[in-house]
Amino acid sequence: MNFELEMIVARKFIISGLVQGVGYRFFTQRAAARHQVRGYVKNLADGRVEALAQGGEKSVENFKHDLTAGPSFSNVEHIR
Repeated sequence: MNFELEMIVARKFIISGLVQGVGYRFFTQRAAARHQVRGYVKNLADGRVEALAQGGEKSVENFKHDLTAGPSFSNVEHIR
């Protein structure tokens, strides 16, 4: 048997643009479940969204890709 171990990482993302009031947090929760990452997502007072994701390195990168797209009514300008 050949088992590959994937490194577990944790990344915090700050998402800016039109990301509040458009279902972005719900979208993020569903994306996290789809990519099997754990963490949290919350609105920030300045209109941005903060997300923390923990999981396999590839899973977290795929999750970030989904965050960039966002739900249909959002407009993601920047993720850091």
